[in-house]
Amino acid sequence: MADLIRSIADRKQVPPDQSYTASLLSKGIEKCAKKFGEEAFEIALAAVGGNKSRVISEAADVVYHLLVLLESTGVTVSEVMTELERRQGTSGIVEKAGRAKD
Repeated sequence: MADLIRSIADRKQVPPDQSYTASLLSKGIEKCAKKFGEEAFEIALAAVGGNKSRVISEAADVVYHLLVLLESTGVTVSEVMTELERRQGTSGIVEKAGRAKD
């Protein structure tokens, strides 16, 4: 996964017409978010459909597009992992109740 993260970051320096990742990143956060949402929907459909190989394929798409979205926002995987570690051992109900209201 570290290689993929580095590769995505490196693609920011590549002309958009030479890389799908560079193309997504050049279109900004909204495009990256839209693509991630599409892939999340597709994995949900695959999971409900019960096709394991399709779930695996869509999961790979979701992970890739999440990493692209994070790169576009300047959020690192390390920051996400820190948040997950902070939540570990906390009830999901308690954690959700403690979130700041936006």
